[in-house]
Amino acid sequence: MGPDGSFTAQKRALPTTATPNGGVGGRGSSVLPRGRQIQRTFNNIKITILCGFVTILVLRGTIGFGNLVSSGPDAENAHLIEETNRILDEIRSDKDPDDHFVGRNSKYSLGPKINAWDKERKLWLQKNPEFPNLVRGKPRVMLVTGSPPNPCDNAIGDHYLLKVIKNKIDYCRIHGIEIVYNLAQLEREMAGYWAKLPLIRKLMLSHPEMEWIWWMDSDALFTDMAFEIPFSKYKDHNLVIHGYPDLLFDQKSWIALNTGSFLIRNCQWSLDLLDAWAPMGPKGPVREEAGKVLTANLKGRPAFEADDQSALIYLLMSQKGQWMNKVFVENSYYLHGYWAGLVDRYEEMIEKYHPGFGDERWPFVTHFVGCKPCGSYGDYPVESCLKNMERAFNFADNQVLNLYGFRHKGLLSPNIKRIRNETHNPLQYVDQLDVRHAKHQTTETQG
Repeated sequence: MGPDGSFTAQKRALPTTATPNGGVGGRGSSVLPRGRQIQRTFNNIKITILCGFVTILVLRGTIGFGNLVSSGPDAENAHLIEETNRILDEIRSDKDPDDHFVGRNSKYSLGPKINAWDKERKLWLQKNPEFPNLVRGKPRVMLVTGSPPNPCDNAIGDHYLLKVIKNKIDYCRIHGIEIVYNLAQLEREMAGYWAKLPLIRKLMLSHPEMEWIWWMDSDALFTDMAFEIPFSKYKDHNLVIHGYPDLLFDQKSWIALNTGSFLIRNCQWSLDLLDAWAPMGPKGPVREEAGKVLTANLKGRPAFEADDQSALIYLLMSQKGQWMNKVFVENSYYLHGYWAGLVDRYEEMIEKYHPGFGDERWPFVTHFVGCKPCGSYGDYPVESCLKNMERAFNFADNQVLNLYGFRHKGLLSPNIKRIRNETHNPLQYVDQLDVRHAKHQTTETQG
């Protein structure tokens, strides 16, 4: 999922969702060859047999089925582990033999061109009042994230993916945001960095009741559980992305914007932007050649294949008049906060500030750019990444646990402790300590 070399750490984290096998994109759905279907069926049978072995071992350990198998338990367990690893390796390397690249002369498309989405969507909303795009005066928002469909290269990676999605679910539950976690491969050509584009487009067209689609990488955590996006600020804009205009237009930097966390409105303008953004994405020669163009035009960019972030920066730079009047480059709060400058300051933040600021005082999002807990490589040592991801998760989780009278024993501890006794008047704590009210008060219980 991306180039093999390590690049500048400030580059936003690489892909979150892997990509499709047909479906969208102006290409007909491909039917798997019969041999391929047989191979997948055979893999499923092997997994079923493996589960049977596990069941037998569990039964022997609990009710003493010692006579079922004659070999010693250590040998059996070693064989089971070996067989498990072998099958997982097969799953991880499960590639379609008919994978193909988009040719140099073929222009990639996310799907059939749509020209009247705003009108069609407005009519749909009128006919379906039970699915409004505004709820209690606030726009309906769908947070979208995901990860590859295969197991992580290491078990601890799957554990941290679970923690990060728990964090996102907590934030969405608190603020009434819908969430989609994607594992499906929607577009085979748009692998790696680019997987988000066909997914976002599909969600826009399938959920016309959603006013905003909010993409967030799988290695980004909410660390201010009280902060809310100021949507009224963006009433005249269709794309909200963290970045700095001077880096974008004066320095032409490849890190001027960060596509690890951004909001895009469900409208015709956004569909047009996705159509203009996508052609550099197809894996193979197209992406490789586009990478050369991006490296030649963006300051500081290493030589590697085209990525979605660099492509968006180049698009907005080269077609500024067409797009920028609807783009809000946000830096008044941390829609994306680079982790290396934040995680070591959490204790200071707890002592001096409280949730609700969303900026350097209490960052809204902490993004672990350069860390690949699910992959086999990264820009930072795995131990450092996991330690700091644990701190970020617990820093955020304390804000959730506070309402229930608990907190983590430390920012590096998964264990919790009680911080107040039960009371006969529990509603006082709901009013005082619910994280949604936290920005109006200090949080001494987190100190």
